[in-house]
Amino acid sequence: MDKKLFRSSSNKMVSGVLGGIAEYFNFDATILRLIFVIAVPFTAVFPLLFIYIAASIIMPIEGEI
Repeated sequence: MDKKLFRSSSNKMVSGVLGGIAEYFNFDATILRLIFVIAVPFTAVFPLLFIYIAASIIMPIEGEI
């Protein structure tokens, strides 16, 4: 089975990046979002926020391809 990484169209709060990553790794999206929110201040905000924005631009939305 070929798994592909997509932004989630059903499990999203902002753009679906974390929901898509959680679905890809079969992980709870809420826990992943909490980890992300806790980790952002510890990385001086910019690196994780930049990665999130880049992922939301690069990752295709589920069902579009």
